[in-house]
Amino acid sequence: MKYLFSSLLLLTLLLQSCMKGESVDLVIHNARIHTMNESDDMFEAVAIKDGKIVELGAERQILNKYSADEYIDAGLKEVYPGLTDGHGHLLSYARMQLGVNLFGCESYQEMIMRIKKYQAKHKRKFIIGAGWDQSLWDEGNELPTNAILDSVFPDVPVALVRIDGHSMLVNDTLLKLSNVIETVNAAPEKYLGGHFLYHDDGTPTGMIIDNAMKPIYDMMPAYPKKELTKTMKGIQNELFSYGITGVHDAGLSSRDRKIIEKWVDDGTLKLNIYGMLLPDEENMAFAEKNGIYENKNLYIRSFKVYGDGAVGSRGAFMKEEYSDRHGHFGHLTTPVNEIKRIADFCERIGYQMNTHAIGDSTNRILFEIYGDAYKRNPDFRWRIEHAQHIDPNDFDLLESCGAMASVQPTHATTDQRWAVKRLGEERMHGSYAYKTILERCGALIIGTDFPVEYTDPFRTIHSATNRKTTENYPIEGFLPEEAISLDDCLKGMTIWAALGAFQENKLGTIEEGKDATIVIFNEAIVQRPTFKNNFANTVFIAGEKVYTVE
Repeated sequence: MKYLFSSLLLLTLLLQSCMKGESVDLVIHNARIHTMNESDDMFEAVAIKDGKIVELGAERQILNKYSADEYIDAGLKEVYPGLTDGHGHLLSYARMQLGVNLFGCESYQEMIMRIKKYQAKHKRKFIIGAGWDQSLWDEGNELPTNAILDSVFPDVPVALVRIDGHSMLVNDTLLKLSNVIETVNAAPEKYLGGHFLYHDDGTPTGMIIDNAMKPIYDMMPAYPKKELTKTMKGIQNELFSYGITGVHDAGLSSRDRKIIEKWVDDGTLKLNIYGMLLPDEENMAFAEKNGIYENKNLYIRSFKVYGDGAVGSRGAFMKEEYSDRHGHFGHLTTPVNEIKRIADFCERIGYQMNTHAIGDSTNRILFEIYGDAYKRNPDFRWRIEHAQHIDPNDFDLLESCGAMASVQPTHATTDQRWAVKRLGEERMHGSYAYKTILERCGALIIGTDFPVEYTDPFRTIHSATNRKTTENYPIEGFLPEEAISLDDCLKGMTIWAALGAFQENKLGTIEEGKDATIVIFNEAIVQRPTFKNNFANTVFIAGEKVYTVE
Protein backbone atom coordinates (compact mmCIF):
# COMPACT_ATOMS: atom_id res chain seq x y z
CA MET A 1 0.00 0.00 0.00
CA LYS A 2 2.89 2.31 0.92
CA TYR A 3 4.54 1.75 -2.46
CA LEU A 4 1.22 2.24 -4.28
CA PHE A 5 0.69 5.61 -2.54
CA SER A 6 4.22 6.76 -3.46
CA SER A 7 3.71 5.71 -7.07
CA LEU A 8 0.41 7.57 -7.27
CA LEU A 9 2.00 10.71 -5.78
CA LEU A 10 4.87 10.55 -8.28
CA LEU A 11 2.41 10.02 -11.13
CA THR A 12 0.36 13.01 -9.96
CA LEU A 13 3.42 15.26 -9.87
CA LEU A 14 4.50 14.07 -13.31
CA LEU A 15 1.03 14.71 -14.71
CA GLN A 16 0.98 18.19 -13.18
CA SER A 17 4.38 18.88 -14.71
CA CYS A 18 3.22 17.67 -18.10
CA MET A 19 0.08 19.78 -17.87
CA LYS A 20 2.14 22.94 -17.46
CA GLY A 21 2.85 24.95 -20.59
CA GLU A 22 6.18 26.29 -21.75
CA SER A 23 9.31 26.10 -19.69
CA VAL A 24 10.77 29.29 -18.28
CA ASP A 25 13.95 30.14 -16.45
CA LEU A 26 12.44 31.68 -13.35
CA VAL A 27 9.16 32.19 -11.56
CA ILE A 28 8.87 34.67 -8.72
CA HIS A 29 5.71 34.14 -6.72
CA ASN A 30 4.03 34.98 -3.42
CA ALA A 31 5.01 38.56 -4.18
CA ARG A 32 3.49 42.03 -4.31
CA ILE A 33 4.57 43.12 -7.77
CA HIS A 34 4.29 46.85 -8.49
CA THR A 35 4.38 47.04 -12.29
CA MET A 36 4.55 50.87 -12.42
CA ASN A 37 2.64 50.66 -15.70
CA GLU A 38 0.05 53.27 -16.69
CA SER A 39 -2.65 51.51 -14.67
CA ASP A 40 -0.27 50.79 -11.78
CA ASP A 41 -1.39 47.15 -11.89
CA MET A 42 -0.23 44.74 -9.22
CA PHE A 43 0.32 40.99 -9.51
CA GLU A 44 1.38 38.07 -7.35
CA ALA A 45 3.73 36.23 -9.70
CA VAL A 46 5.90 36.67 -12.77
CA ALA A 47 7.42 34.23 -15.27
CA ILE A 48 10.80 35.07 -16.82
CA LYS A 49 12.65 33.53 -19.77
CA ASP A 50 15.78 34.59 -21.67
CA GLY A 51 15.98 37.74 -19.60
CA LYS A 52 12.49 38.89 -20.56
CA ILE A 53 9.20 39.03 -18.71
CA VAL A 54 6.91 36.38 -20.19
CA GLU A 55 3.77 36.83 -18.13
CA LEU A 56 2.41 38.35 -14.94
CA GLY A 57 -0.57 37.02 -13.07
CA ALA A 58 -2.08 35.53 -9.98
CA GLU A 59 -0.08 33.03 -7.93
CA ARG A 60 -1.94 29.91 -9.03
CA GLN A 61 -2.21 31.08 -12.63
CA ILE A 62 1.55 31.42 -13.10
CA LEU A 63 2.54 28.39 -11.01
CA ASN A 64 0.08 26.15 -12.85
CA LYS A 65 0.97 27.45 -16.29
CA TYR A 66 4.78 27.44 -16.22
CA SER A 67 7.52 24.99 -15.40
CA ALA A 68 10.59 26.88 -14.19
CA ASP A 69 14.23 26.01 -13.63
CA GLU A 70 14.07 28.12 -10.48
CA TYR A 71 11.26 29.25 -8.22
CA ILE A 72 11.60 32.12 -5.77
CA ASP A 73 9.04 32.49 -3.01
CA ALA A 74 9.19 36.23 -2.29
CA GLY A 75 7.49 35.85 1.07
CA LEU A 76 5.05 38.67 0.26
CA LYS A 77 7.92 41.09 -0.24
CA GLU A 78 7.55 44.10 -2.55
CA VAL A 79 8.77 43.86 -6.15
CA TYR A 80 9.47 46.97 -8.24
CA PRO A 81 11.15 47.78 -11.54
CA GLY A 82 14.87 48.32 -11.06
CA LEU A 83 15.61 51.91 -10.11
CA THR A 84 17.75 54.11 -12.34
CA ASP A 85 19.93 56.93 -11.08
CA GLY A 86 19.32 59.51 -13.78
CA HIS A 87 22.55 61.43 -13.17
CA GLY A 88 25.67 60.00 -11.58
CA HIS A 89 29.42 59.74 -12.05
CA LEU A 90 30.73 56.21 -11.56
CA LEU A 91 34.43 56.78 -12.13
CA SER A 92 34.45 60.04 -10.17
CA TYR A 93 32.96 58.11 -7.26
CA ALA A 94 35.56 55.36 -7.56
CA ARG A 95 38.43 57.83 -7.67
CA MET A 96 36.98 59.75 -4.74
CA GLN A 97 36.94 56.57 -2.67
CA LEU A 98 40.58 55.93 -3.53
CA GLY A 99 41.51 59.45 -2.43
CA VAL A 100 40.78 61.30 0.80
CA ASN A 101 37.08 61.27 1.68
CA LEU A 102 36.28 64.76 2.97
CA PHE A 103 32.48 64.43 3.09
CA GLY A 104 30.96 65.70 6.29
CA CYS A 105 34.05 67.50 7.61
CA GLU A 106 32.86 70.04 10.17
CA SER A 107 36.01 72.17 10.17
CA TYR A 108 39.16 72.93 8.22
CA GLN A 109 41.11 71.18 10.97
CA GLU A 110 39.07 68.00 10.59
CA MET A 111 39.84 68.08 6.87
CA ILE A 112 43.56 68.38 7.62
CA MET A 113 43.40 65.51 10.13
CA ARG A 114 41.73 63.23 7.57
CA ILE A 115 44.40 64.05 4.99
CA LYS A 116 47.20 63.37 7.48
CA LYS A 117 45.67 60.03 8.46
CA TYR A 118 45.21 59.06 4.81
CA GLN A 119 48.75 60.05 3.84
CA ALA A 120 50.27 58.17 6.78
CA LYS A 121 48.64 55.01 5.42
CA HIS A 122 49.01 55.45 1.65
CA LYS A 123 52.08 57.68 1.25
CA ARG A 124 50.88 59.12 -2.06
CA LYS A 125 53.17 61.28 -4.17
CA PHE A 126 50.13 63.36 -5.17
CA ILE A 127 47.30 63.69 -2.63
CA ILE A 128 43.78 63.97 -4.03
CA GLY A 129 40.75 64.53 -1.83
CA ALA A 130 37.11 65.38 -2.45
CA GLY A 131 33.85 66.20 -0.73
CA TRP A 132 34.57 69.20 1.51
CA ASP A 133 31.87 71.81 2.00
CA GLN A 134 32.84 74.96 3.86
CA SER A 135 29.21 75.72 4.73
CA LEU A 136 29.45 72.89 7.29
CA TRP A 137 32.57 74.28 8.93
CA ASP A 138 32.86 76.09 12.24
CA GLU A 139 34.98 78.71 10.48
CA GLY A 140 32.07 80.03 8.44
CA ASN A 141 30.74 80.01 4.90
CA GLU A 142 33.56 81.63 2.90
CA LEU A 143 35.75 79.58 0.59
CA PRO A 144 39.01 78.64 2.35
CA THR A 145 42.61 79.53 1.62
CA ASN A 146 45.58 77.18 1.48
CA ALA A 147 47.58 78.75 4.34
CA ILE A 148 47.11 75.85 6.77
CA LEU A 149 47.34 73.30 3.96
CA ASP A 150 50.73 74.72 2.97
CA SER A 151 52.06 74.59 6.51
CA VAL A 152 51.13 70.92 6.95
CA PHE A 153 51.99 69.70 3.42
CA PRO A 154 54.80 71.92 2.13
CA ASP A 155 56.39 69.36 -0.19
CA VAL A 156 53.77 67.00 -1.70
CA PRO A 157 51.19 68.38 -4.18
CA VAL A 158 47.64 68.41 -2.77
CA ALA A 159 44.34 68.95 -4.64
CA LEU A 160 41.07 68.97 -2.69
CA VAL A 161 37.89 69.09 -4.77
CA ARG A 162 34.84 70.81 -3.30
CA ILE A 163 31.65 68.77 -2.89
CA ASP A 164 30.07 70.20 -6.06
CA GLY A 165 33.06 69.34 -8.24
CA HIS A 166 33.25 72.91 -9.55
CA SER A 167 36.15 74.21 -7.48
CA MET A 168 39.21 72.90 -5.70
CA LEU A 169 41.71 74.00 -3.08
CA VAL A 170 45.35 73.31 -3.90
CA ASN A 171 48.56 74.00 -2.03
CA ASP A 172 51.32 76.30 -3.26
CA THR A 173 53.47 73.30 -4.13
CA LEU A 174 50.91 72.22 -6.73
CA LEU A 175 50.35 75.77 -7.97
CA LYS A 176 54.06 76.06 -8.74
CA LEU A 177 54.49 72.52 -10.07
CA SER A 178 51.51 72.80 -12.43
CA ASN A 179 52.12 76.37 -13.59
CA VAL A 180 48.32 76.44 -13.77
CA ILE A 181 47.81 80.17 -13.31
CA GLU A 182 50.14 81.04 -16.17
CA THR A 183 48.64 78.30 -18.36
CA VAL A 184 45.05 79.47 -17.89
CA ASN A 185 45.84 83.17 -18.18
CA ALA A 186 47.71 82.55 -21.43
CA ALA A 187 44.64 80.97 -23.08
CA PRO A 188 41.48 82.33 -21.41
CA GLU A 189 39.28 81.28 -24.33
CA LYS A 190 40.34 77.66 -23.79
CA TYR A 191 39.45 77.78 -20.11
CA LEU A 192 36.27 79.88 -20.35
CA GLY A 193 34.87 80.76 -16.95
CA GLY A 194 37.85 79.31 -15.14
CA HIS A 195 39.51 81.61 -12.66
CA PHE A 196 41.44 81.86 -9.41
CA LEU A 197 40.73 83.60 -6.13
CA TYR A 198 43.31 86.01 -4.73
CA HIS A 199 44.15 87.72 -1.46
CA ASP A 200 43.97 91.50 -1.28
CA ASP A 201 47.72 91.62 -1.89
CA GLY A 202 47.34 89.77 -5.19
CA THR A 203 48.70 86.40 -4.09
CA PRO A 204 46.59 83.31 -4.90
CA THR A 205 44.46 81.78 -2.14
CA GLY A 206 44.74 78.31 -3.66
CA MET A 207 41.08 78.26 -4.76
CA ILE A 208 40.60 77.29 -8.41
CA ILE A 209 37.17 77.59 -10.06
CA ASP A 210 35.62 75.52 -12.90
CA ASN A 211 37.60 75.24 -16.16
CA ALA A 212 40.79 76.53 -14.56
CA MET A 213 40.95 73.13 -12.83
CA LYS A 214 41.58 71.33 -16.14
CA PRO A 215 45.40 71.55 -16.07
CA ILE A 216 45.36 70.13 -12.54
CA TYR A 217 43.13 67.22 -13.56
CA ASP A 218 45.36 66.55 -16.56
CA MET A 219 48.40 66.01 -14.34
CA MET A 220 46.70 63.90 -11.66
CA PRO A 221 48.17 60.38 -11.62
CA ALA A 222 45.89 57.47 -12.45
CA TYR A 223 45.09 55.02 -9.68
CA PRO A 224 46.25 51.41 -10.25
CA LYS A 225 43.80 49.47 -12.43
CA LYS A 226 43.31 46.73 -9.83
CA GLU A 227 42.44 49.26 -7.14
CA LEU A 228 40.02 51.06 -9.45
CA THR A 229 38.30 47.83 -10.52
CA LYS A 230 37.99 46.57 -6.95
CA THR A 231 36.51 49.88 -5.88
CA MET A 232 34.02 49.87 -8.75
CA LYS A 233 32.79 46.42 -7.77
CA GLY A 234 32.12 47.74 -4.29
CA ILE A 235 30.25 50.75 -5.69
CA GLN A 236 28.15 48.47 -7.87
CA ASN A 237 27.15 46.38 -4.86
CA GLU A 238 26.32 49.57 -2.95
CA LEU A 239 23.99 50.61 -5.77
CA PHE A 240 22.44 47.15 -5.95
CA SER A 241 21.78 47.22 -2.21
CA TYR A 242 19.50 50.22 -2.82
CA GLY A 243 17.75 48.58 -5.77
CA ILE A 244 19.57 50.69 -8.35
CA THR A 245 20.04 48.70 -11.56
CA GLY A 246 21.06 51.48 -13.93
CA VAL A 247 23.01 54.73 -14.03
CA HIS A 248 22.99 57.56 -16.53
CA ASP A 249 26.72 58.31 -16.38
CA ALA A 250 26.86 62.05 -16.90
CA GLY A 251 30.11 62.91 -18.62
CA LEU A 252 32.50 60.24 -19.88
CA SER A 253 35.83 61.37 -21.27
CA SER A 254 37.26 59.17 -24.02
CA ARG A 255 39.59 57.64 -21.42
CA ASP A 256 36.72 56.83 -19.07
CA ARG A 257 34.53 55.53 -21.89
CA LYS A 258 37.19 52.93 -22.67
CA ILE A 259 37.39 51.89 -19.01
CA ILE A 260 33.61 51.46 -18.87
CA GLU A 261 33.65 49.50 -22.15
CA LYS A 262 36.28 47.14 -20.76
CA TRP A 263 34.36 46.58 -17.53
CA VAL A 264 31.20 45.82 -19.49
CA ASP A 265 33.03 43.42 -21.80
CA ASP A 266 34.70 41.47 -18.98
CA GLY A 267 31.57 41.35 -16.83
CA THR A 268 32.80 43.65 -14.06
CA LEU A 269 29.89 46.03 -14.64
CA LYS A 270 26.44 44.46 -14.64
CA LEU A 271 24.63 47.77 -14.17
CA ASN A 272 22.76 49.20 -17.13
CA ILE A 273 24.90 52.16 -18.17
CA TYR A 274 23.54 55.00 -20.29
CA GLY A 275 26.69 56.87 -21.24
CA MET A 276 26.82 60.61 -21.86
CA LEU A 277 30.07 61.39 -23.67
CA LEU A 278 32.09 64.52 -23.10
CA PRO A 279 32.59 66.26 -26.46
CA ASP A 280 36.33 65.72 -26.77
CA GLU A 281 37.72 65.02 -30.24
CA GLU A 282 38.11 61.28 -29.70
CA ASN A 283 34.56 60.87 -28.39
CA MET A 284 33.12 62.86 -31.29
CA ALA A 285 35.01 60.65 -33.73
CA PHE A 286 33.69 57.58 -31.88
CA ALA A 287 30.10 58.81 -32.18
CA GLU A 288 30.54 59.76 -35.83
CA LYS A 289 31.87 56.29 -36.63
CA ASN A 290 29.58 54.13 -34.48
CA GLY A 291 26.38 56.13 -34.34
CA ILE A 292 24.04 54.88 -31.64
CA TYR A 293 26.21 52.38 -29.77
CA GLU A 294 24.93 49.40 -27.81
CA ASN A 295 27.06 46.64 -26.32
CA LYS A 296 25.51 44.33 -23.72
CA ASN A 297 24.44 46.62 -20.87
CA LEU A 298 26.17 49.75 -22.21
CA TYR A 299 24.14 52.18 -24.31
CA ILE A 300 25.67 55.37 -25.74
CA ARG A 301 23.76 57.94 -27.76
CA SER A 302 24.28 61.28 -26.01
CA PHE A 303 26.76 64.04 -25.27
CA LYS A 304 27.15 65.89 -21.98
CA VAL A 305 28.00 69.59 -22.15
CA TYR A 306 28.86 71.78 -19.17
CA GLY A 307 27.02 75.06 -19.56
CA ASP A 308 28.10 76.77 -16.36
CA GLY A 309 29.37 76.17 -12.85
CA ALA A 310 27.62 75.79 -9.49
CA VAL A 311 26.02 78.27 -7.10
CA GLY A 312 28.12 77.12 -4.14
CA SER A 313 31.33 78.35 -5.79
CA ARG A 314 29.43 81.23 -7.47
CA GLY A 315 30.05 79.79 -10.92
CA ALA A 316 26.44 79.30 -12.03
CA PHE A 317 25.65 81.94 -14.68
CA MET A 318 22.90 84.24 -13.38
CA LYS A 319 20.96 87.06 -15.01
CA GLU A 320 21.48 89.27 -11.97
CA GLU A 321 24.53 89.59 -9.74
CA TYR A 322 25.09 87.29 -6.77
CA SER A 323 23.53 88.67 -3.61
CA ASP A 324 26.73 88.08 -1.65
CA ARG A 325 29.25 89.26 -4.27
CA HIS A 326 28.64 92.63 -5.88
CA GLY A 327 29.17 92.73 -9.64
CA HIS A 328 29.60 88.97 -9.99
CA PHE A 329 27.22 87.02 -12.25
CA GLY A 330 28.97 83.66 -12.55
CA HIS A 331 29.99 82.44 -15.99
CA LEU A 332 29.44 80.09 -18.88
CA THR A 333 31.95 77.26 -19.05
CA THR A 334 31.23 76.52 -22.71
CA PRO A 335 30.83 79.42 -25.18
CA VAL A 336 27.42 79.81 -26.81
CA ASN A 337 28.89 79.22 -30.27
CA GLU A 338 30.45 75.96 -29.04
CA ILE A 339 27.17 74.85 -27.47
CA LYS A 340 25.48 75.49 -30.82
CA ARG A 341 28.22 73.60 -32.68
CA ILE A 342 27.78 70.56 -30.46
CA ALA A 343 24.00 70.84 -30.82
CA ASP A 344 24.33 70.80 -34.61
CA PHE A 345 26.64 67.77 -34.41
CA CYS A 346 24.23 65.88 -32.14
CA GLU A 347 21.29 66.68 -34.39
CA ARG A 348 23.19 65.53 -37.47
CA ILE A 349 24.22 62.12 -36.08
CA GLY A 350 21.02 61.47 -34.09
CA TYR A 351 22.52 61.88 -30.63
CA GLN A 352 20.87 63.37 -27.60
CA MET A 353 22.34 66.54 -26.05
CA ASN A 354 22.38 66.77 -22.26
CA THR A 355 23.58 70.09 -20.88
CA HIS A 356 24.51 71.02 -17.32
CA ALA A 357 22.59 74.23 -16.60
CA ILE A 358 22.29 75.64 -13.10
CA GLY A 359 22.02 79.42 -13.45
CA ASP A 360 18.90 81.13 -14.81
CA SER A 361 20.90 82.78 -17.59
CA THR A 362 22.34 79.45 -18.77
CA ASN A 363 18.92 77.82 -18.70
CA ARG A 364 17.48 80.65 -20.82
CA ILE A 365 20.24 80.23 -23.42
CA LEU A 366 19.52 76.50 -23.64
CA PHE A 367 15.76 76.94 -23.94
CA GLU A 368 16.40 78.94 -27.12
CA ILE A 369 19.01 76.59 -28.61
CA TYR A 370 16.96 73.49 -27.78
CA GLY A 371 13.79 75.10 -29.09
CA ASP A 372 15.31 75.49 -32.55
CA ALA A 373 16.25 71.80 -32.72
CA TYR A 374 12.87 70.73 -31.30
CA LYS A 375 11.07 72.36 -34.22
CA ARG A 376 12.94 70.03 -36.57
CA ASN A 377 12.66 66.88 -34.43
CA PRO A 378 9.80 66.74 -31.90
CA ASP A 379 11.14 63.45 -30.42
CA PHE A 380 14.73 64.57 -29.81
CA ARG A 381 14.45 64.26 -25.98
CA TRP A 382 17.36 66.60 -25.30
CA ARG A 383 17.94 67.06 -21.61
CA ILE A 384 18.77 69.87 -19.24
CA GLU A 385 20.78 68.48 -16.38
CA HIS A 386 19.96 70.13 -13.03
CA ALA A 387 17.69 72.99 -14.25
CA GLN A 388 18.24 74.44 -10.79
CA HIS A 389 17.45 78.11 -11.14
CA ILE A 390 14.95 79.30 -13.73
CA ASP A 391 13.57 82.80 -14.13
CA PRO A 392 9.79 82.37 -13.61
CA ASN A 393 9.31 84.42 -16.79
CA ASP A 394 11.11 81.66 -18.72
CA PHE A 395 8.91 78.71 -17.78
CA ASP A 396 6.86 79.18 -20.96
CA LEU A 397 10.09 78.84 -22.95
CA LEU A 398 10.99 75.68 -21.05
CA GLU A 399 7.61 74.19 -21.90
CA SER A 400 7.81 75.09 -25.58
CA CYS A 401 11.44 74.05 -26.20
CA GLY A 402 10.67 70.33 -25.78
CA ALA A 403 13.44 69.64 -23.27
CA MET A 404 13.39 66.93 -20.66
CA ALA A 405 14.63 68.01 -17.23
CA SER A 406 16.97 65.82 -15.19
CA VAL A 407 16.97 66.91 -11.54
CA GLN A 408 18.53 65.85 -8.25
CA PRO A 409 16.20 66.60 -5.32
CA THR A 410 18.87 66.27 -2.63
CA HIS A 411 20.58 69.32 -4.14
CA ALA A 412 17.67 71.41 -2.87
CA THR A 413 17.95 70.18 0.70
CA THR A 414 21.75 70.39 0.68
CA ASP A 415 21.86 73.86 -0.87
CA GLN A 416 19.22 75.33 1.44
CA ARG A 417 22.00 76.13 3.92
CA TRP A 418 23.34 78.88 1.67
CA ALA A 419 21.14 79.27 -1.44
CA VAL A 420 19.27 82.29 -0.09
CA LYS A 421 22.53 83.96 0.92
CA ARG A 422 23.94 83.49 -2.59
CA LEU A 423 20.85 84.47 -4.56
CA GLY A 424 18.37 86.20 -2.24
CA GLU A 425 14.77 85.35 -1.36
CA GLU A 426 13.25 86.64 -4.59
CA ARG A 427 15.21 84.24 -6.81
CA MET A 428 13.99 81.25 -4.81
CA HIS A 429 10.83 81.55 -6.92
CA GLY A 430 11.87 79.32 -9.80
CA SER A 431 14.69 77.63 -7.88
CA TYR A 432 14.67 73.84 -7.32
CA ALA A 433 11.17 74.09 -8.81
CA TYR A 434 10.60 70.40 -9.45
CA LYS A 435 6.81 70.48 -9.25
CA THR A 436 6.59 73.42 -11.63
CA ILE A 437 9.05 71.83 -14.06
CA LEU A 438 7.07 68.58 -13.98
CA GLU A 439 3.84 70.43 -14.72
CA ARG A 440 5.50 72.16 -17.67
CA CYS A 441 7.48 69.22 -19.10
CA GLY A 442 5.21 66.30 -18.24
CA ALA A 443 8.08 64.16 -16.94
CA LEU A 444 11.13 64.40 -14.68
CA ILE A 445 14.28 62.32 -14.78
CA ILE A 446 15.50 61.92 -11.20
CA GLY A 447 18.98 61.12 -9.93
CA THR A 448 21.48 61.93 -7.20
CA ASP A 449 24.57 63.38 -8.94
CA PHE A 450 26.71 61.02 -6.85
CA PRO A 451 29.38 61.46 -5.57
CA VAL A 452 28.25 65.06 -5.05
CA GLU A 453 25.37 63.56 -3.05
CA TYR A 454 24.81 60.11 -1.54
CA THR A 455 23.82 57.25 -3.85
CA ASP A 456 20.88 56.39 -1.57
CA PRO A 457 17.62 56.86 -3.58
CA PHE A 458 15.57 56.97 -0.39
CA ARG A 459 17.30 60.19 0.60
CA THR A 460 16.22 61.45 -2.82
CA ILE A 461 12.63 60.38 -2.20
CA HIS A 462 12.62 62.10 1.20
CA SER A 463 14.02 65.32 -0.28
CA ALA A 464 11.64 65.28 -3.24
CA THR A 465 8.46 64.56 -1.30
CA ASN A 466 9.15 66.32 2.02
CA ARG A 467 11.77 68.91 0.97
CA LYS A 468 13.75 68.15 4.13
CA THR A 469 17.15 66.77 5.04
CA THR A 470 17.42 63.33 6.62
CA GLU A 471 17.53 65.19 9.96
CA ASN A 472 14.10 66.64 9.03
CA TYR A 473 15.35 70.17 8.54
CA PRO A 474 13.84 72.65 7.97
CA ILE A 475 10.70 71.70 9.87
CA GLU A 476 8.39 73.31 7.32
CA GLY A 477 10.45 72.06 4.38
CA PHE A 478 12.59 74.08 1.97
CA LEU A 479 10.34 75.65 -0.68
CA PRO A 480 7.68 73.03 0.21
CA GLU A 481 5.35 74.21 -2.54
CA GLU A 482 7.73 72.51 -5.01
CA ALA A 483 7.44 69.04 -3.44
CA ILE A 484 6.41 66.24 -5.79
CA SER A 485 4.42 63.09 -5.06
CA LEU A 486 5.95 59.71 -4.26
CA ASP A 487 4.42 58.30 -7.44
CA ASP A 488 6.04 60.97 -9.60
CA CYS A 489 9.35 60.50 -7.80
CA LEU A 490 9.30 56.76 -8.51
CA LYS A 491 8.39 57.39 -12.14
CA GLY A 492 11.40 59.69 -12.33
CA MET A 493 13.59 56.76 -11.29
CA THR A 494 11.89 54.21 -13.53
CA ILE A 495 9.79 54.88 -16.63
CA TRP A 496 10.70 58.56 -17.06
CA ALA A 497 14.39 57.74 -16.63
CA ALA A 498 13.98 55.06 -19.29
CA LEU A 499 12.20 57.55 -21.55
CA GLY A 500 15.08 59.99 -21.08
CA ALA A 501 17.48 57.31 -22.33
CA PHE A 502 15.36 55.98 -25.23
CA GLN A 503 14.92 52.71 -23.34
CA GLU A 504 11.23 52.79 -22.48
CA ASN A 505 10.57 49.68 -24.56
CA LYS A 506 12.84 47.53 -22.39
CA LEU A 507 13.11 49.23 -18.98
CA GLY A 508 11.13 51.29 -16.50
CA THR A 509 8.11 49.07 -15.84
CA ILE A 510 7.42 45.40 -15.19
CA GLU A 511 5.52 44.41 -18.32
CA GLU A 512 5.46 41.49 -20.71
CA GLY A 513 8.23 41.68 -23.30
CA LYS A 514 10.44 44.02 -21.29
CA ASP A 515 13.72 43.13 -19.65
CA ALA A 516 13.33 41.32 -16.35
CA THR A 517 15.19 44.08 -14.53
CA ILE A 518 13.43 43.94 -11.21
CA VAL A 519 14.11 44.27 -7.50
CA ILE A 520 12.65 42.46 -4.52
CA PHE A 521 12.67 45.03 -1.71
CA ASN A 522 12.43 44.30 1.98
CA GLU A 523 9.61 46.83 2.38
CA ALA A 524 7.18 48.79 0.26
CA ILE A 525 8.43 52.15 -0.96
CA VAL A 526 6.17 54.63 0.78
CA GLN A 527 6.26 58.30 1.67
CA ARG A 528 7.14 58.88 5.30
CA PRO A 529 7.15 62.08 7.37
CA THR A 530 10.67 61.25 8.57
CA PHE A 531 13.55 59.59 6.76
CA LYS A 532 13.76 55.80 6.81
CA ASN A 533 15.93 53.68 4.57
CA ASN A 534 14.93 50.65 2.55
CA PHE A 535 17.09 47.97 1.00
CA ALA A 536 16.95 45.41 -1.76
CA ASN A 537 16.73 41.73 -0.94
CA THR A 538 17.35 40.42 -4.46
CA VAL A 539 18.19 42.19 -7.72
CA PHE A 540 17.81 40.93 -11.29
CA ILE A 541 19.11 42.60 -14.43
CA ALA A 542 17.71 41.12 -17.65
CA GLY A 543 16.82 38.00 -15.70
CA GLU A 544 20.27 37.52 -14.17
CA LYS A 545 20.48 37.51 -10.40
CA VAL A 546 23.21 40.06 -9.69
CA TYR A 547 22.64 40.66 -5.98
CA THR A 548 21.00 38.88 -3.09
CA VAL A 549 21.06 39.07 0.68
CA GLU A 550 21.69 35.57 1.93
